[in-house]
Amino acid sequence: MTLLNLLSDSHGRVMRDLRVSVTDRCNFRCLYCLPETEEAADFYRVKFDALRNPSPPTPITREWKPRSQILTFEEIERVVRLAVELGIQKVRVTGGEPLLRQGLETLVARLARIAGVTDLAMTTNGFLFPQKGHALREAGLQRVSFSLDSLDPANFKKITGRDGLRSVLASIDLAQELGFHPVKVNAVVIRGLNDHEIEPLAELARQNSAQAWQKEMVVSGREILQRLQKRFDLIPVTSDNASSTSKRWRFADGRGEVGIIAPVSEPFCGHCNRLRLTADGKVRTCLFSLTEHDLKPLLRGGASDNTIQERLREIVWRKEERHHIGEPEFVQPERTMSCIGG
Repeated sequence: MTLLNLLSDSHGRVMRDLRVSVTDRCNFRCLYCLPETEEAADFYRVKFDALRNPSPPTPITREWKPRSQILTFEEIERVVRLAVELGIQKVRVTGGEPLLRQGLETLVARLARIAGVTDLAMTTNGFLFPQKGHALREAGLQRVSFSLDSLDPANFKKITGRDGLRSVLASIDLAQELGFHPVKVNAVVIRGLNDHEIEPLAELARQNSAQAWQKEMVVSGREILQRLQKRFDLIPVTSDNASSTSKRWRFADGRGEVGIIAPVSEPFCGHCNRLRLTADGKVRTCLFSLTEHDLKPLLRGGASDNTIQERLREIVWRKEERHHIGEPEFVQPERTMSCIGG
């Protein structure tokens, strides 16, 4: 396959990774993603008062997309197949919370059968995983990542709006029993909220082999690493994937590893090879894009495969050089993280 036939942008990057959101709905209400709970409002109010900032983020009004606007499994499968023919290799199923999509294992089986998909993964909050884990594994899901921002039940509930820590921990154990490899745990670290749990979260990894982009609340990758190095003997892991978003270290005793993704303090835009397909059929070339490209009219209007692939090439060619998080001109996308897919 020549470079002209691949999904390449004007900055020389070739797209290999597609994030597919299957629903905009979620059963958690995380402060940084859907900051609509009373506790979330109180947390941010205190933080902004402390920073003497008179303009806290505008409260979010959540409106789920009607089912008619959400892509069908057949439509999702078609987009993924066409993208894979243009060089996409890795597919990750996301949400919202993907396990809220009825019959998700059917979609996973469809995607697993597409020739050229070398890595099929899913990101979930894990709350419903015990009911779906076996079926997803049998359908062909290879990897799973769990979102877990706290190991303290009270803090977990404060962050997510749900009393679900025990369920998520049980899901992590189940994923290991089912043979998913590797099983990853993702934590969003926010100063004043859960940054005191960095070390316990790393210990979990060792044992188990919103809309608030404010500089003062970001914990840098360097700070996280320094704290971990004080407690653990860490050895850098060299990655053969230049487009990896994380910098990784393994524990010297061989019991697991940790990775740090720091898009604010240590951007990795120069190697970004990701695209995102939202649940309602929009293509996003960056998580923080202000522009979305709607494929649904083509999918439902009788467009040929060649027409859709040409549209994908056009979209990717205009992919942003980088995001502008932390810069004065940064503008927050209108859609919340739950509607975009992580």
